[in-house]
Amino acid sequence: MTDPHLTPELRELRATVEEFARTEIAPVIGDFYERKAFPYDIVAGMGRMGLFGLPFPEQYGGMDGDYFALCVALEELARVDSSVAITLEAGVSLGAMPIYRFGTDAQRERWLPRLCAGTGLGAFGLTEPDCGTDASALRTTAHQDGDSWVIEGTKAFITNSGTDITDLITVAAVTGQRASGPEISTIIVPSDTPGLTVGRAYSKVGWNASDTHEVVLDGCRVPAENMLGERGRGYAQFLRILDEGRIAVAALSVGLAQGCVDESLRYAAERETFGRPIGGYQAIQFKIADMEARAHTARLAYYDAATRMLAGAPFKRQAAIAKLVAGDAAMDNARDATQIFGGYGFMNESAVGRFYRDAKILEIGEGTSEVQRMLIARDLGLPD
Repeated sequence: MTDPHLTPELRELRATVEEFARTEIAPVIGDFYERKAFPYDIVAGMGRMGLFGLPFPEQYGGMDGDYFALCVALEELARVDSSVAITLEAGVSLGAMPIYRFGTDAQRERWLPRLCAGTGLGAFGLTEPDCGTDASALRTTAHQDGDSWVIEGTKAFITNSGTDITDLITVAAVTGQRASGPEISTIIVPSDTPGLTVGRAYSKVGWNASDTHEVVLDGCRVPAENMLGERGRGYAQFLRILDEGRIAVAALSVGLAQGCVDESLRYAAERETFGRPIGGYQAIQFKIADMEARAHTARLAYYDAATRMLAGAPFKRQAAIAKLVAGDAAMDNARDATQIFGGYGFMNESAVGRFYRDAKILEIGEGTSEVQRMLIARDLGLPD
């Protein structure tokens, strides 16, 4: 069915990514997932398609598209697998986008071509072992020593930080103190910087084919020109990046929610009990109808947020709504799809088994559901 919200170009993009996900990802991703292996060939394929460069100008090797195009691609990828989708989401919105938004011309020219091509990945080092939701409580520090910044600290749960093609980690660090609190800045740290150590990969509940590590910075020395944007503007920078990222993660969540509908429809037509397909029973029909309603509603929410963002209108509240609604839809649909599949849904070899394991993080990452409610309430004028 044609989506009237999408331009012909976006509909063509959706069809192209859907075919890639169905033919190149779906047949092999289960094996990567079970081995907890990073799918380098799939990522390279996405790079050749231009997916990592979707929202960036052609001068940096991008596709001259926009954030809406990225969201459409993420939704289609996540209908098949979320590990691949989050690799793209983090590589673009957390890896490359801060450099494009806040970097100097020299920084863009140095880093963006490889990031847009998918031959290099960027990561964003914000979360710390004792600092997640309260980003103002950062303990990582950076002090200036001559023409260098020296960074000390530890970052946790950093996506794309330990692959063979990771080029850089943009690190949020305290660079001084102000009357209002810590001065926070962001600094680009190349992956081969002495003193940068990537810990063992986490043993995760889901997203097992994506890359997530702890990162330790022990006297990492980088040139002063690696400061990203204005000193002391790091907090404002990553708030903007997180607002945008919530729309992208909402799109990914919608993809997972829709993938649950896809798998449930297929299984309901094939699986028979008492001489008839289970899709003929009203209990199953109502469950799938609710799943479709959740996915559809969440899709409209991220469409609205993305449209507002691209129009230059305020979008913080709408991004939080999209993230909240879509995360809930993914989790609820994964639970219902697993129930429809019964015992087969509890097997890791099934797509819905992977969807169930992947869904929970969508209520946590890029700000928990509780944080989204807090942001919505504050934007409505309720007291802090």
